[in-house]
Amino acid sequence: MTDSVLFNSLLIAVLVAAPLVFVALLFSTASYGRHARRKSGPQLPTRIGWIYMESPSVFAFAYFFLSGRNAFTLVPFVLFSLWEAHYVQRTLVYPFLMRVKKGDTMPAAIATSGFIFNGVNSYLNASWISGFGAYPSSWLADPRFLIGAVVFLVGYIVNRQSDGILRNLRGPGETGYKIPRGGFYRRLSCPNYFGELVIWSGWALATWSLAGLSFAMFTAANLVPRALAHHRWYQKTFAEYPRERRAIFPFLL
Repeated sequence: MTDSVLFNSLLIAVLVAAPLVFVALLFSTASYGRHARRKSGPQLPTRIGWIYMESPSVFAFAYFFLSGRNAFTLVPFVLFSLWEAHYVQRTLVYPFLMRVKKGDTMPAAIATSGFIFNGVNSYLNASWISGFGAYPSSWLADPRFLIGAVVFLVGYIVNRQSDGILRNLRGPGETGYKIPRGGFYRRLSCPNYFGELVIWSGWALATWSLAGLSFAMFTAANLVPRALAHHRWYQKTFAEYPRERRAIFPFLL
């Protein structure tokens, strides 16, 4: 199988899988975090599971990027830097900022499925920007790149701010859930997920690629149903939960 055949086959698979995953997750919420059901199958400590799951997005992405013929040209390097700025924090910093209780775990099956997807996704996006795609230096002045980069950075800020608010909900020794307030939580139950969607929508625009679009679609397929589940959980758990909030899109959903 040639590189182009492998690339196109995996790309089509992700594009086809995204709507199927979306429908499946509308009816069955993944069993981890607040939606965890009874533990079944092998478990991993939460921090280790998170690092394992996200690691391809740092290391496999770098490997596939550096294997491309255009890796050391300007625009691919700028795109590489945007991607890694997000995922180095997400993989190697964020897990150690988590407020996890002693003994908290996540199913190894979920971590492994995430690991596999992140490996495929890293291959598609890294191979596109440094190999299959063609970006002259003038791309940095193209409105698609400029708008996409701004959207990416806005999403990054929203995501980081929202994660910070969640982390600081509990004081030392406190357990349980509280209603998050401030920032985009004034309007949304899951602004951290909204930020992720904005990030990868910006990436799809900045790269102007089907690889980027496939990731944005798959992100939505995973996070929109989970945000809806979070929203319902908040409403059921807290009688005083703000009625004006939406799940993931301001004023809409």
